[in-house]
Amino acid sequence: MSENEYWFCLTHHAVEGRDGCKNSDRLGPYATADEASHALEKVAERNEAWDNDPEWNDDEPGPDGRVSER
Repeated sequence: MSENEYWFCLTHHAVEGRDGCKNSDRLGPYATADEASHALEKVAERNEAWDNDPEWNDDEPGPDGRVSER
C-alpha cells in the first residue's frame, strides 16, 4: 500500500486519508484525493453500465430456478 492513498467516506461525504472512518463506510483506496472525490460518480457510471449490459439478464432463472427481483 502507498502512503498517499485516499478514500471517500460514505458517512461524511468527504475525502479521507488512511486514518479515516472504518473501511465498511468508505470507497477506495484511490491514488489521489481528486479521484476519491469523484467516487460516487464512478459508482453511478459503473452501475449504469452494468444495468445496461446485454450479457446480463435478470429475467432469466438462476441456478436455483428463481428469477431475481429488483
